[in-house]
Amino acid sequence: MRSNQLSSRFFIGLFALLGLAFHSNIAWSQACTTLGQTPSTAFPVCGTNTFTQNSVPLCATNSLFVPGCSGGGANYENRNPFFYRFTCFVSGTLGFVIRPLAANEDYDWQLYDITGRNPNDIFTVNSLVVTGNWSGTYGATGASAAGINGIQCGSDPAANTPTFAAMPNIIQGREYLLLVSHFTNTQSGYTLAFNGGTAVITDPMEPHLLNAKADCDGTKIRVKLNKKVSCRSLTANGTEFRIQPAAQTVIAAQPDSCNFSFDFDEVELTLSGALPNGNYQLVIQNGSDGNTLLDNCSRSIPVNEQVPFSYQSPQPIYADSIGRTACKPDSIRVYFPKRISCASIVANGSDFIVTGPTPVNVTAAGGNCIQGKTEYVVVRFAAPIYTRGTYTLSLRPGSDGSVLIDECGQETPDQQLNFTTADTVNADFSYTERLGCQRDTLRFIHNGANQVNAWSWIINGTAVSTLQQHTQIFPATSQNTVSLFVTNGTCIDTSTQQIILNNEVKANFEMPSVICPEDPLVIKNTSSGTVTSWKWQFDVLGGSILKDPPPFQWPNNGREAYYTVKLAAFNSILNCSDSLRKTLTVLDFCLIEIPTGFTPNNDGRNDRFGPYNALKADNYQFQIFNRWGQRMFHSRNWQEKWDGRWNGREQPGGVYVWMLTYNVPASGQSVSRKGTVTLIR
Repeated sequence: MRSNQLSSRFFIGLFALLGLAFHSNIAWSQACTTLGQTPSTAFPVCGTNTFTQNSVPLCATNSLFVPGCSGGGANYENRNPFFYRFTCFVSGTLGFVIRPLAANEDYDWQLYDITGRNPNDIFTVNSLVVTGNWSGTYGATGASAAGINGIQCGSDPAANTPTFAAMPNIIQGREYLLLVSHFTNTQSGYTLAFNGGTAVITDPMEPHLLNAKADCDGTKIRVKLNKKVSCRSLTANGTEFRIQPAAQTVIAAQPDSCNFSFDFDEVELTLSGALPNGNYQLVIQNGSDGNTLLDNCSRSIPVNEQVPFSYQSPQPIYADSIGRTACKPDSIRVYFPKRISCASIVANGSDFIVTGPTPVNVTAAGGNCIQGKTEYVVVRFAAPIYTRGTYTLSLRPGSDGSVLIDECGQETPDQQLNFTTADTVNADFSYTERLGCQRDTLRFIHNGANQVNAWSWIINGTAVSTLQQHTQIFPATSQNTVSLFVTNGTCIDTSTQQIILNNEVKANFEMPSVICPEDPLVIKNTSSGTVTSWKWQFDVLGGSILKDPPPFQWPNNGREAYYTVKLAAFNSILNCSDSLRKTLTVLDFCLIEIPTGFTPNNDGRNDRFGPYNALKADNYQFQIFNRWGQRMFHSRNWQEKWDGRWNGREQPGGVYVWMLTYNVPASGQSVSRKGTVTLIR
């Protein structure tokens, strides 16, 4: 690619010195009219063939987006292009080589994924780009195992930039378009060969005749093939075909798409005269070019392969059938043995009436009209049909006063066709439960109404059963998501329920672990589950059967005491119970006292230093300092004491200063105290 930032600036400067106007590449372009030079007329690819382009007509029509390169001063376009189109039949890597026929030639390329898209979308949808290479270096280019990741931008030939990209991974069933472009207007052509990758881009299907059908006057036969074949393999006078018995001969063949494509799958044969009424075989043979019809890989339809057809002088036709109805159909598709003139179909659907178990109002009708004819008619309803049953479609003259007319000009007789519909289904389900102390057993049930014949139960994201009923065991305390999918072969429905189980009895309560002797014990019951009765035991001193017992006053013995508080919770219906015990410390007093010394020798006595019984001190803060003012200890929890260490190291014996601040809860009074303590070792 020569239209890079460096080259563009060079040419602009040169033109300015010469007093000439600079024009973009697009301004120099001309329309691309040769087959293969536009996305919609791309060469069909057979992965085993090598394409040789001895010359490429000069043209350019569109700017191109090149990921990582466009917008950086370089102008990219489909200059002097050829396009190649292929489908991936086995996923894998794609390898190919573009080899110039002359030494000082540079070809660029870009690969697109056009699955389900109009091929011309490559000019407007940037996300279709798969990979490419726009290096200005002369020589072969393509995709190979040794290629670089990413797209090489346009460059000066002397830069010697990489010309091969890493082989892209292509996906089975997806369709791709390869652009090969050449920047300069002088070129000697190139070869393109697909090789080196693991993907398969060669269609494994062999070509065959599909069917044949005579036209209304018996002078033409429309032949359909099972796949596209090469336009070059068909002779203009149709020598590849003959008729048995030989009532007439084929004198011309006109494919349906060779004016704008390299291949076709339908051809119209012209006969030397009209066929008599009767049954015939259309036989394929080697034509005057030495072959039958060849697909893009040069595989031929077998010689003497034949398909039957018949010809009868035009007679009124009856509809063949009604296509399979979907769930809640709001339309049906009516098929005929001959194509129907689209002009004879009344758009408001008045050519049709539908009767059945429920009222159906026809509101519109139309077809897939090609050259004014359609192979089927779609009849649309005002509302979907929800009820199961057999309905009757009647064909009659429409509001235009006439009936449907076939491609031979014959009026269709008044006629009736039946079609069936299925009931819509409902996936709502019910369940019964057998509750336990720790596990609950639930049985889920669907009623099976409206011919439901398939079920799928999904519990907490896991498929568990395909039966109409299902039994599942859950924890007695749990939240569960239960979904059911049902179908009767036509209609599908789904239903989901959130099921919360909370019958497991779990005794629990909150209380302070330490209280002052004059304070009653206040308890908060935080038990869960289905509880029918309660039993509190305050050591040996009292009890209660209330869920939330009143505050309990402990005796003041003038010494610190320890008591056990127990809660038992019961579910008498399920015969379940649970209990919990906690220990309470009742202090001997709650006056804040501070000792004058301590001995941190780990003998279990007086090993830590701090205030006693500061239970009722709000905004408590206690600090200890050594003689140099360094803080040895700091805490806002009165139960935390100093162990005589600082940063993990034992401190020497001696006198230390302490400071204590707190608020009195009853009055809010702020208290500040300080003193000394002797650390004895």
